[in-house]
Order: sequence, then C-alpha cells, then structure tokens
Amino acid sequence: MFDLRQLQVLSEVTRTGTYTAAAENLGYTQPAISYQMRALERVVGAALVTKNGRGIRLTEVGQALARHADTVLAALRTAEDEVNTLITTGGGRVRLAAMQSGCVALVPAALAALRRTHPDLEVVVTQTECPVSHRLVLGGEVDLAVMCDLELDQTDGRHVLPDLRLCRTPLLTDRRCVLLPADHPLAAAPTVALADLADERWILESSREHFLAACLSAGFQPRVAATSDDQLTIHCLVANRIGVAIMNELGVGAHTDLRVVARPLRDWPDRRIFALLWPDMARVAPVAALMTALRKTAEEYSAGIPGAGMGPLRK
Repeated sequence: MFDLRQLQVLSEVTRTGTYTAAAENLGYTQPAISYQMRALERVVGAALVTKNGRGIRLTEVGQALARHADTVLAALRTAEDEVNTLITTGGGRVRLAAMQSGCVALVPAALAALRRTHPDLEVVVTQTECPVSHRLVLGGEVDLAVMCDLELDQTDGRHVLPDLRLCRTPLLTDRRCVLLPADHPLAAAPTVALADLADERWILESSREHFLAACLSAGFQPRVAATSDDQLTIHCLVANRIGVAIMNELGVGAHTDLRVVARPLRDWPDRRIFALLWPDMARVAPVAALMTALRKTAEEYSAGIPGAGMGPLRK
C-alpha cells in the first residue's frame, strides 16, 4: 500500500524536476524529500528517479507511478471538494425505507419540510414491510427506516425486535381504526369494539393473522368480502359498501372520501412508530437533516397541526 504523503512528494518532484523545489513547495526540508523518495522506492522495489545534471529524471517505473499518483491525488481533491460542498450547501443523498402508512402520510410531509430547508438533498424512498426494512438497515442497504414495533415477521409470526446495535428514535404512536360507510349506524360513535362488527363483511389485507386472532377472541370469525393491500382500493371498497375495513390512523388521512368515516378501535394497542438506523449514521449531515424533519413532522402530526399529514381523527 502506497503512503499518500509519498505520492504527494513524487507528484511534486515530477512537476518541479528537483528535490529542492519540491521541498520548498511542500514546506519540507530537502533531506525530508530525499527520505520520502527512498522510502517509496523501497515499497515499489525499483528506482523511481535518476540524476540528470542538477535535477532528476524519472525512470520508466517512476513515470508510471507518477501518472497514477496524479490520478489518486486528483480523486482525493474531488472528494474533498464534493464533501465540503455537501456540508456547506446541505445537499447529499439519503436512502430511506418506510412502511406503507408512513409513505402516505409522515414521510411525504417530512420530505416537503426538508425540501424547504435542504433543497439539494435527495431522498430515495423504498416502501417495504418492517421486517424487510430492518434487514435493509442492518445490511447497510438503506441509511434509515421508518417502521413500527407491532409488525409481524411473516416467516415466523413473531414481532420485530430491532437489533440492539441499532439506534431507535421514537416518532409517534398510531391508533388502529375501522373504516365505515358514512351512514353506518356506528359512524357517529367515538370508538368501536370489534364485537360490534361481528355481522359485517370485511375488506382485509393479505397479512391478517393478528386481526383474525383478535376477531376469534371477540367471539366471531369475520366474513371476508375482498382482499387488498392498497389503501386507496380499501377506501373505495368501503365507500361503495362492499364491506368495512381496518387501517392504521397514520394512513387514514391519505385519502379523503366523504362516504367513509374512521373510528378508533377500542382495546387495541397503539403502534409505536420510530426511526431505525446505525448510531454512526445519525452524525451524517444529510441523515441528521432528514431525522430532524421526521421528528418535527411527527410532533406536528401528534399535535394535530394542519399540514402535518394528519388523519381526520386528529382534527
């Protein structure tokens, strides 16, 4: 492995043609330049320069290495310039994974706020399930993830337990709601229990094990009228009286239809929404900027501030 200082010395010796001039330009003594060149020759295993009157001349090996040294040094200068530019202008690139309900409410509002403060920062969003987001963060394929603690891993049915090496930053809590036609008898109720809906037809997501278990505990087995994992489709099916559905509050406000109302389910645990990332990533300026936007947006959402991507239940 070549020493960077030695490559700098070789490049300057090549440019100036003498050890004395190279020493003056680099702020070294002439013996120090000679020492660095000899050390580099020992690493290479061949002579790099020969004397040429009062100056020096590069050997064929020296010329080849000098060309590569110039390339390496130029690349480092470019990297330094780019990093400095990113730091001073607020640009950069962040890879974010988020669950569906986060992608339709929290994340878009946070990105809109981020664009106002960091217009040159690019965020690449990947929508995926929480267990997958967890694996992507662990593997370094994304910089951070917005996820929750009540998502089940479909491979074994267990709750996601984030790796303890990762940093978990709380954002907000999220209620589970039932979507009803606006003229449904329970549409005006402040909350609804699952047992109150035993005779309904249901529109369910493909991942439904937890919900089915809750229905059995409430004393009934739901009649399934349709299956969809798309929130807009679910809203439209409820609006057209195909059935009722459940949805997390974070995703309720993504679609507005006066024919549909959302009511919180009683005795259903809140989800805890959080950001997950490696501790070192929190110190990377673009990631820190996105985290700030996510936290602020989550605070505004929880407080019911207009424009925070809030659902109708927060009004």
